[in-house]
Amino acid sequence: MKSTTSAHDATRPAAGRGPARGSALAGVWPLSPLQEGLLFHADFDDHGPDVYAVQFTLDIEGPVDAGRLRTSWDALLDRHAALRASFHRRKSGEAVQLITRNVTVPWREADLRGHTEPERTAQAAELAERERAERLDLAVPPLLRLLLIRLGARRYRLVVTSHHLLMDGWSMPVLLNELSEVYAAGGDSSVLKRSASYGDYLLWLGRQDKDAARAAWRAELAGADEPTLMAPTASSGTPVLPDETVVRLPERTTRDLVTLARAHGLTVNTVVQGAWALVLARLAGRTDVVFGATVAGRPAELPGVEAMVGLLINTLPVRVRLDGGQPVVDMLARLQERQSALIAHQHLGLSEIQR
Repeated sequence: MKSTTSAHDATRPAAGRGPARGSALAGVWPLSPLQEGLLFHADFDDHGPDVYAVQFTLDIEGPVDAGRLRTSWDALLDRHAALRASFHRRKSGEAVQLITRNVTVPWREADLRGHTEPERTAQAAELAERERAERLDLAVPPLLRLLLIRLGARRYRLVVTSHHLLMDGWSMPVLLNELSEVYAAGGDSSVLKRSASYGDYLLWLGRQDKDAARAAWRAELAGADEPTLMAPTASSGTPVLPDETVVRLPERTTRDLVTLARAHGLTVNTVVQGAWALVLARLAGRTDVVFGATVAGRPAELPGVEAMVGLLINTLPVRVRLDGGQPVVDMLARLQERQSALIAHQHLGLSEIQR
């Protein structure tokens, strides 16, 4: 990076600072099943890249009041307690998330207007990568930081880096919609309707029938006593950031898939899962395959869940048994029927299901 790049760092909490205590602590929450899993992986390897750090960029055209934008993000942190969480273990080993009462979002700015367009592009990417590479301390809230890059007179890029422990993909559009309203109101979040708390979801989880869920998953996975392995296990154990390959289906193919699904009373998700099962069966040389899938985890009976910010998703196994003599549409219908029957039990954690 050239020395002419200017970056202004907001004051950040000192590394290794302990959790908030006393009046600074707003609450102590348990963890959701997926939070338990993510925290386990974080504890297991706290060196190298954090594969569960999430980053997205928002390109903005037009005038931006950086101070108001920063204030608006602080208002969102005040509004959503889940964004003020830090993660700790009691002496017993039990994991908890502590909700700090007042948190200021870590904020950085960089001005690249003095560079040529190719230099701006390269340096903006480098700045974002540096943000991505800097590990978030799970014991120091918030597990979210912002970088505002000025690219031109009316061009900005906002880089948001957070830990997956805080929220799922559904939550980010909720935040951005609220950010737009709060920014327009000068950073005042009182213009927004009252939001449901992620803590309500954790209470809902605690009320679910775990024994019934265990029985349902035990029946679904009966006889599936080995994993569907597609590649040898890595020997080093060193985490590696995933690669991403984007494949865009033509509009006609997408339309045909939707038409096929509707004609047989199926969801497109079922069709995709069934197709993936066929691919796995062929590659693994098996007629009984199990793979992972992500579910939204937002129960319709929980008021305000559609606008809740937090980590509500769960990762669960999908089992597909194949028979060369059955029509594909029959296999898909059975798959959808079994998955629908498991919806009420999707709250159970993967570690319990594996046991």
